[in-house]
Amino acid sequence: MTGEVFAHSLIYLFAHNPGGAMGVMLNKPLDMVHHATLFQQLGIEFMRDDSDLAVHHGGPVEENRGFVLHSNDYATEDTLVQPSGISVTASMTILRDIARGKGPAQALLGIGYAGWAAGQLEAEIESNYWLTAPASSVIAFYPDDDAKHAMAAKSLGIDMCRYSIHVGHA
Repeated sequence: MTGEVFAHSLIYLFAHNPGGAMGVMLNKPLDMVHHATLFQQLGIEFMRDDSDLAVHHGGPVEENRGFVLHSNDYATEDTLVQPSGISVTASMTILRDIARGKGPAQALLGIGYAGWAAGQLEAEIESNYWLTAPASSVIAFYPDDDAKHAMAAKSLGIDMCRYSIHVGHA
């Protein structure tokens, strides 16, 4: 694991099998990208101005691809429905439905994704690069992106103010 792209990141892992893993970062907003502008660039007529679809840097892989993480109240044949309450849809249909006001109650658009080859994520977890926690729709769709990392850690009983990545010797 290299670079700062994953520093303090919270990733929703939505696919994991012997071939590898995929996820979307939940707490890295793309402040310079507004969903209405993105819809316009995609040729989608935006019919409502009250949408609060958050656009995030989903990860460094295929940054021309989008993944909508959303509440389970919406599904198409392309939706990966998860028992965690966080479903994933990677099609233009959901973006059109959001633009028409017919999308999910809660949604987050990740541009790109975080990906791992076979065994890579497991090796990183064994090397203590990652903490793992159960998925939480409350955390995923929480409006304060800066708070999400600490909320996930707190769900594990960890106070990030007392956590250090540095090793000391006494």
